[in-house]
Amino acid sequence: MDGREFYSSLIRLHILHHAVQEPIFGLGIIEELARHGYKLSAGTLYPMLHDMESKGYLSSVEERSGRQLRKYYRATPQGKAMLDEAKEKVKELFGELFEEE
Repeated sequence: MDGREFYSSLIRLHILHHAVQEPIFGLGIIEELARHGYKLSAGTLYPMLHDMESKGYLSSVEERSGRQLRKYYRATPQGKAMLDEAKEKVKELFGELFEEE
């Protein structure tokens, strides 16, 4: 077992965290996640972004910069609410995971 099923949810929370702060785009978030030790391919990330968008957590707009067309994602109000809820659950879980024995 390589932990992917556990990390998938952490990656989604990380994406939401950044999408609340500012618009994100695929390559930028791949690089950001890599700084934290997650190695994602575009083939893994983009379906995740599309799924989060279809569930209402992200919205996207396409913007052209010269010849390049880039899709930017932002957290929706539903995504912000989900992140806030998840933060409370993560805080509680981390308290249990790291409490002194």
